[in-house]
Amino acid sequence: MGEVIRLEEIDRERRRTRARVAERAHLERAVAVLKENLAATAQELRDAPGAPQAELLGRIERFAAMIRYGLRMLGEAPGYELGGPSTIAGPR
Repeated sequence: MGEVIRLEEIDRERRRTRARVAERAHLERAVAVLKENLAATAQELRDAPGAPQAELLGRIERFAAMIRYGLRMLGEAPGYELGGPSTIAGPR
């Protein structure tokens, strides 16, 4: 009976590991998409006339905050807390 329980525990741990690997892959992809959007917005800022620059700078700030948060979740950036994206980014 103990062997059956142990096999169930091993199987449950394998499923958890697979889920964590999938979650990490999704998070890595999300960070990559955010970086692409940040680069595109920076290009728009270079080409934009004076008026929409403030809005573009706000978008850049939000992208940067989300990227920092994603990297902290992945353990690839310094940060002691995972309190969410910076409040500096403001509402959408």
